[in-house]
Amino acid sequence: MGRHLAQFNWGVLRADWDSPVVADFVNNIAKVNAVAERSDGFIWRLGDDDMEAAQLDPEGPLGGNPRFASTLSVWRDLVSLERFVWQSVHKIFYNRRAEWYAPGQGLRLVMWWVPEGTRPTITEAAERAEHLRQHGDSEHAFGWDYARRAAA
Repeated sequence: MGRHLAQFNWGVLRADWDSPVVADFVNNIAKVNAVAERSDGFIWRLGDDDMEAAQLDPEGPLGGNPRFASTLSVWRDLVSLERFVWQSVHKIFYNRRAEWYAPGQGLRLVMWWVPEGTRPTITEAAERAEHLRQHGDSEHAFGWDYARRAAA
């Protein structure tokens, strides 16, 4: 059995979801997600309703912050994810992230390998992010630099 790459990214918005401050971000989420879903190597992402419920759950692993924004997805490999992140419309919005996300958030991405067919949960994603924050890069949870070194 092979493996796929899971990724979880997150941040806290500068303003509420209905604020003009984050309107360009909010109004383009569906567009960016559609590009991701059509990208070669895309496997799966947690749907909008499930993600929103996880973000708003005050008892859940994301803490219930109403300005929390996140994506949990699975990709065939690092090359596929990198192509989407850096060579699609996603990069335009990534480059504007300082306009929409509150400063000083530190770590905002974690990746890990999952067996083919696995759909990670928000709980697992939050645990992987915390592991990376506490222990740094490892095969259990890693960021871009570690992933690139491991792929080389």
